[in-house]
Amino acid sequence: MCNAFGIVNYEGPNVNVKGMEDYRPVSAFSFLGRYRLIDFPISNMSNSGVNHIKVFVKTNPRSLIEHLGTGRHYNINSKRGKLHILPAKNMDDVDFYNNDINSYMFNMQAIEDVNQPYVILAPAHMIYRQDFSNLLDAHIESGADITMLYQNVDNAKEAFINCDVLNLNKQKGVLSIEKNRGNSKSKTISLETYVMSKNLFISLVKKAANISSLYWFRDIVNEECSELDIRGVAHRGFVACVNDFKSYFNANIDLLDYDKAMDLFNSDWPIYTRTNDSCPTQYYSDVTVQNSMVSNGCIVEGDIVNSVIGRGVVIKKGAVIKNSIILPGAIIGEDVHIENVVVDKKARIVRKKELIGHPDQPLYVKRNDKI
Repeated sequence: MCNAFGIVNYEGPNVNVKGMEDYRPVSAFSFLGRYRLIDFPISNMSNSGVNHIKVFVKTNPRSLIEHLGTGRHYNINSKRGKLHILPAKNMDDVDFYNNDINSYMFNMQAIEDVNQPYVILAPAHMIYRQDFSNLLDAHIESGADITMLYQNVDNAKEAFINCDVLNLNKQKGVLSIEKNRGNSKSKTISLETYVMSKNLFISLVKKAANISSLYWFRDIVNEECSELDIRGVAHRGFVACVNDFKSYFNANIDLLDYDKAMDLFNSDWPIYTRTNDSCPTQYYSDVTVQNSMVSNGCIVEGDIVNSVIGRGVVIKKGAVIKNSIILPGAIIGEDVHIENVVVDKKARIVRKKELIGHPDQPLYVKRNDKI
């Protein structure tokens, strides 16, 4: 059992997934046909022995709260464990006062009542596999005030735009935090994951609230770099950041690569999710399915290539789906050709026979749309 409690925070102002965010928070986005983004940080915590987890929610929370339920499907200890859903102080997404510091202050009593002496903060829009118990052990052994997880990347000109970047000294001490503006391909990307004592966390939150009503937690950490011993720990393995529409599309398509998928998924490290009872997918004769993930409950009469298909999707005869993401309950009509498109839940594409986007600018079909 890990002697820490977990906080899964909602996304910051650097995350803006146009279209899809109109219907649900980023943490509730469908991923690889059967998961939600929130499943990854909670599964990391559960597998690490973190049994007390607080999930902060803000705008359009219905789908996320429905998915989280009691948290039993995350294998959290049923006697001592708890999944606690906490609301933002303001549920209005356009209100710039809607930051994590104000939400922590609004729910401070619930945080102070936790018995564990350490806290692990993780974001919902970062996808990676990490044993937080090892990270906590490294934090305690180092004697640091704060430990931050980071990933060295060599594609920062195209990916991880507007993500936090750590400036480290030779001893992996954090000197400052800045934003990735895409001006260099090699960057040290923060995974926005922090480990510290509960008392320090509370004191930093209160200090930030006194300094500015617009501070996010990363702002107070950046300000304290010269005063506190803040150290970085390197993460090695697959990492995806969903902070805009293109990064959501790329994260799904990238994991169709077997090696990348095996880097993220491991039989000893299950990713838990809320399951639905549904029949196996029905594949009709003469259809072609290549390098794709197809969920249960689908009816497939057309061809699928390099795509992710959610639960209960219907693909009619003669349809062709390439390099696309089809969310649950969508219907693709006869002889419809779709390429480089994200089709949201329960959309129907029947009349329009061709939708072709560019890999760098995929198209988006709105939820419940009829085309």
